[in-house]
Amino acid sequence: MTSMVKKIFSKVEFGDFQTPYSLACDICKFLDFLGIQPLSILEPTCGVGNFLQGALQTFSTCKEFVGFDINNEYLEEFKQRTLSLPNSPVKLRNSNFFQVNWQDVLEKIPKPVLILGNPPWVTNSELGNLNGGNLPTKSNFQGYKGIDALTGKSNFDISEWMITRLLYLLQEYDGYLAMLCKTSVARKVLKQAWRNNYRLAKAAIYIIDAKKHFNVSVGACLLLCWTGNSPSAPKCNVYEGLSNNNKIASIGMCGSELLADVEMYHKWSRLDGREHYKWRSGVKHDCAKVMEFYREGNILRNGLGETCCLEDKYLYPIYKSSDIAGNNNVCPRLWVLITQKNVKDDTENIKELAQKTWDYLVAHAEMLDNRKSAIYRKRPRFSIFGIGEYSFSPWKVAISGLADSTHKCNT
Repeated sequence: MTSMVKKIFSKVEFGDFQTPYSLACDICKFLDFLGIQPLSILEPTCGVGNFLQGALQTFSTCKEFVGFDINNEYLEEFKQRTLSLPNSPVKLRNSNFFQVNWQDVLEKIPKPVLILGNPPWVTNSELGNLNGGNLPTKSNFQGYKGIDALTGKSNFDISEWMITRLLYLLQEYDGYLAMLCKTSVARKVLKQAWRNNYRLAKAAIYIIDAKKHFNVSVGACLLLCWTGNSPSAPKCNVYEGLSNNNKIASIGMCGSELLADVEMYHKWSRLDGREHYKWRSGVKHDCAKVMEFYREGNILRNGLGETCCLEDKYLYPIYKSSDIAGNNNVCPRLWVLITQKNVKDDTENIKELAQKTWDYLVAHAEMLDNRKSAIYRKRPRFSIFGIGEYSFSPWKVAISGLADSTHKCNT
């Protein structure tokens, strides 16, 4: 593996989006403006130390600054920059986040404490695909049940696990948590905290421009929480930028569900009626290069560029999210190989009913057998999931969750 590829893999494994020093300083100044005056500051994934350096220059009453990071090269770089500081109060430790006893760390530092930082922006499944070691111990911490615990719903951002864990421990103290993260992660963390009655006195979300600061196109924010007091109403104001002047929404809970805008929901809640149909995601097979095809006359071409001729019995049209959103394809551009009508169906009968299809599956068995999802364990060979009677219904209503606007699809 070349050194460049190693760097790319390392960047992905550690979710390496270092906070620009200017943004770190702006955030520290904003927290100071809000009246946050901690006696200690803890950064669990400090990287090259831009947040800690910004905090050193901002919080004059703070007695102790503590930084942890898995990458010792980053810590050495930060040490070199702070050598000139007399009697530096910064303590650094080279450690894996998931091997640190954070409860013990919090007990030993002065209160109130501010947990500050920018945890990795990467999901557990992405790291699993890289065989990355920078992962938490396997657990269903979101509390999903049954099939949801084994399929896509149990995938989560590493930062979600980290922030939720820190917030859980911090609730025992008067303190603050200020974390840069995806906006979707901030919402999930708050939902977990509200559902489990954490001692969360107040929370706010401040939207930041991730494209400007990190050159990534993703919704991002500063999540700010005040802890240690009795739980407040499950509601969090969302602001544009590092200011309380431009409120754009209030997220909150209604029963067990998280609402993107509490005020708008209450305005239109009379329209919230009984659920007539169950919304479901599409078919999942985890191997598009083998299981999806472009049709060229009587010939099929898979994602590997191979041409093949299969029986029609197990082939079905498939619409991607972009097909629905664009409304440009009345005829399906893709076909998918569906090996079962129920996740428990035996697939051996394909050999008898469609020999060409079975031979094709066997020829690509190595890729199919190496699918990592736990859903395939103890299932028939070449299984898929996300299917049931609903998959073969004569009509469907489909919504593209990633679309910017609503389109009517006439297919």
